[in-house]
Amino acid sequence: MKTLKKILVAGIAAAMMLTTLAGCGSAASSKTITFGTNAEFPPFEYVASKGTIGDFDGIDIAIAQKIGQDIGKEAKINNMEFDSLLIALQNGQVDAVIAGMTVTDERKESVDFSTPYYTATQVMIVKEDSEIKTAADMADKKIVVIQGYTGETVVNEMGYKYESFKKGTEAVLELVNGKCDVVVIDSATASKYVSDNPGLKIVEDSNAFEEEQYAIAVKKGNTELLNQINDSIQKMLDDGTISDLSAKYLDVDTDAE
Repeated sequence: MKTLKKILVAGIAAAMMLTTLAGCGSAASSKTITFGTNAEFPPFEYVASKGTIGDFDGIDIAIAQKIGQDIGKEAKINNMEFDSLLIALQNGQVDAVIAGMTVTDERKESVDFSTPYYTATQVMIVKEDSEIKTAADMADKKIVVIQGYTGETVVNEMGYKYESFKKGTEAVLELVNGKCDVVVIDSATASKYVSDNPGLKIVEDSNAFEEEQYAIAVKKGNTELLNQINDSIQKMLDDGTISDLSAKYLDVDTDAE
């Protein structure tokens, strides 16, 4: 009887071990890669009725889909507030972040960045009859920025007062409705908003706004995924895919989605 009990106990323990190993194996061989984004940044990411990945579309979303294809995994999107993205990456809620995110020294301290895939700069969106010609002209104006974006950092460093919104659409609506004088935002997104809203124009100031680079963030030390993403990005840069996607999505009417 004791011998039989020992055999049963040993059998149950072995079965539990096999189940545990099977569970670990399935996790290690995940067939999906989850990207965190903030779908409020057309033409890079926005909500669409028929998106490239689920309900999401844009340059970044198409890039994410291509990366998934290149590494043999299904790309999925986790949409959240911009300020929550790197926290979600650290906590393992997402595998990578693609959100028109600018590479900065501060962010490099907590994450690893991929090869940059897009170069942009900050610009000012104003009404067509605005007297704002340079960044210095914003000094006594009502300025609006998007919370957590580079525009907020730049305006803050200039020492100007400003109001921040969580969505670019809300910021631009303030300008359209005459509730502010200028919106500071990334160049490609500014082009999209101006094309969708008659009566607005873009003002550039290369002396005040430096070029910045967008890249994909991964958890620090995740070299395997970083290398896979870099290989895919380099391929898309070399064959013109990213250039084609930029041209395509700048022509898409995101307001109609």
